[in-house]
Amino acid sequence: MKVLISGASVAGPALGFFLHRDGHEVTVVERARSLRDSGYAVDFRGAAFEVLEEMGILEEVRAHATGMRGTDLVDADGKRTGELPAETFAGELEVPKRELTRILHAHTADAARYVFDDSINHMEQDARGVRVGFERGEPDTFDLVIGADGIYSVVRRLVFGPHSAVTRPLGLSGVGFSTANHLGLDHRGVLQQLPGRAVYLFSSADSHRMSVSLSFASDSAELDLLGRVEQERIVRDRMADAGWLVPRLLEDMAAASDFYFSSACQIELDRWSEGRVALVGDAGYCAAPTSGMGTSQALIGARTLARRLAEADGDHTKAFAAYEQELRPYVTRNQEIGREGALRFGA
Repeated sequence: MKVLISGASVAGPALGFFLHRDGHEVTVVERARSLRDSGYAVDFRGAAFEVLEEMGILEEVRAHATGMRGTDLVDADGKRTGELPAETFAGELEVPKRELTRILHAHTADAARYVFDDSINHMEQDARGVRVGFERGEPDTFDLVIGADGIYSVVRRLVFGPHSAVTRPLGLSGVGFSTANHLGLDHRGVLQQLPGRAVYLFSSADSHRMSVSLSFASDSAELDLLGRVEQERIVRDRMADAGWLVPRLLEDMAAASDFYFSSACQIELDRWSEGRVALVGDAGYCAAPTSGMGTSQALIGARTLARRLAEADGDHTKAFAAYEQELRPYVTRNQEIGREGALRFGA
């Protein structure tokens, strides 16, 4: 079949790998001008390792492990009060997201046609296929369209309805960026939790740099859609009276070239497909970063969808139903974990 995948982060390239292996013609369209190099580190748990091994990239991914050794808990003044084991944040294996994205693209660049700096803006489907319009490219027709384009999925919005109807905010937003390693951290993290706020710092690959996460209670995932200037203003406002290292971190934030803002939210849908269109990963069933399962879920979802399509021998209706039936219990549990995680951070 001729398949269009929207999104070139994790779920999209992984699905493209399996679909190409099964003989399908795959195109991946991505709004960004090139591979994204921002975002937090990502971790892998459970069956995700089977997917990486099946793709032949497990050892290559392992080579980029952050090697975190644990996280120190500190009070409002930065005084150590305890410790969390490495797997709390890093799972069984943690790597920088940019490295995972690069590896996935490198192993699928010859298997799928990648189109960057473009996005779907129209879809119309019938019994013969899906007619797709693009912001830049010429319209084309595909047998299937798969949305792997994240929480604010264009595919989902066009086919399933507005974001607000399916997004469940978990009451937590935050900013991530890197800066100088002010604390001299060595493959360790530091976590400060205050009422309605959290500061998480860690350093792994580059001893001179550390990653920063400033989180705070919020009431809307729509903060993600604001511009950087407004997002920075909100972060400063919510963290204004925090002491310890926070004032210095807020200054660093303004100069950061890898600024990344994200709100913890979940996607809740009664179904993950409509006709010849289906969703995979965060686009269909985001469990929130607080679950620690987003990357694993994306990989497992991609492999499950591809396998069900292969088993159904071209019957997408049968394949989509089997895909959802198999995966939904797993997603439901991960979303429970995500909600519990948000509560632990004071949301």
